[in-house]
Amino acid sequence: MVTVDTCYRLLWNPEVTVGLLDRFEQRVDRAVNGAFAKAFKSELQPVEVASALQNEMDARAAVVSRARTVVPNVYTVHVSPDDYDRLAVYDETLMAEFAVMIRDYAQQQQYSFLGSVTVAMQPDPARATGTVDIVSEAKVDHEIAPAAGIPAGSAPRLESSIGTFQLTRAMTRLGRGADADIKLDDPGVSRHHAEIRVGGHDVVIKDLGSTNGTYVNGTLIAEQPLRDGSVITIGSTSLTFRSV
Repeated sequence: MVTVDTCYRLLWNPEVTVGLLDRFEQRVDRAVNGAFAKAFKSELQPVEVASALQNEMDARAAVVSRARTVVPNVYTVHVSPDDYDRLAVYDETLMAEFAVMIRDYAQQQQYSFLGSVTVAMQPDPARATGTVDIVSEAKVDHEIAPAAGIPAGSAPRLESSIGTFQLTRAMTRLGRGADADIKLDDPGVSRHHAEIRVGGHDVVIKDLGSTNGTYVNGTLIAEQPLRDGSVITIGSTSLTFRSV
């Protein structure tokens, strides 16, 4: 947990953090038509929340192997009631932009997630105006039984800049639709884009008649067995298959 107030700035990597925060601030400014430009200096600014989220990621980063560092993917932003009332008007836009910033920062820092990134905001009467408290956790999207033939704890997975997804079902559907097992917020991904079938020691990906196709290691496929390290590309999203 990281706590930040408006008179205190945590240290940034100027080449990584500031650039991301500048882009975040520009996107938010465009999205809300400069609504925060005239705010009082004592009031909490979205960019300060974004900075606190980045520092929470750094503070909670857990090295699980030489090639993998896991950070939380579920974040709750606690702010004062006054700041909440002002920011909540743009809650949907701000939470979406915070999630984009978190994924961008994770990609630059080579962090991994256990599931989809979510951000929520709550009022906290104990907090003073202009301060923020971040509470986070690493949470797997689906708590489901392993597929037949796959021992618990050794299920194959997909790794990407937006998270790590355990393939614990016999069939996992990827797409943009709300009913997808792995939901990808990517305009180049079809609602029901592809499915991955796990059976025994075989893992196969199949395109479901998607508009833009499914690629494995740069090759357009209809159906293809996956091997450790295979790179799946659908839309602009790339996911690396891991079996060990």
